[in-house]
Amino acid sequence: MKFPLHTKDSAPEESKPLLAQVEAAFGFVPNLTATLAESPAALSGYLQLSSAIEQHAALSPQQQQIVMLAISEANGCDYCMAAHSLIAGMAQVPAETVATLRQCGDLTDPTEAALGKFARGVIEHRGWVPEGDQEAFLAAGFTRRQLLDVIALAALKTLSNYANHLAHTPLDPAFEGHRWTKSR
Repeated sequence: MKFPLHTKDSAPEESKPLLAQVEAAFGFVPNLTATLAESPAALSGYLQLSSAIEQHAALSPQQQQIVMLAISEANGCDYCMAAHSLIAGMAQVPAETVATLRQCGDLTDPTEAALGKFARGVIEHRGWVPEGDQEAFLAAGFTRRQLLDVIALAALKTLSNYANHLAHTPLDPAFEGHRWTKSR
């Protein structure tokens, strides 16, 4: 199925101001948001949840990127893995951590490992994370609030990952240096 990459001119009326907002924030309209613009509800939901996470999550920006990489890898999203590989570097996530997440490897830092494992578990168990894994997440120093933050990030990434799967969203030139393909 072909989805258009909308511009501020071609997008549905309700999406036009949202794309203008994205362009003002990033200096360009990433292909993900250009694709989501087909549905003002999807684009608005994505942007609102992104903003809420950025403003209110108890996870640090680095931890958020670890979660988004772990989830995007579990969902096999080429687009989001490339984008978040770049963004994670900008957020000061160590290159070794990013490389390990891109390969679905085990992180060496125990706190990061618990975070990545829990994030993958949310996806793999479709939210029915075994109680022992929940307890291990909390024992690693995380809180119930942060557990729910991981769920919010899973919702955000599921929206973008699935939209990218269906739309075959092309990679933006800005993310090209971080191209990724899931080893199956």
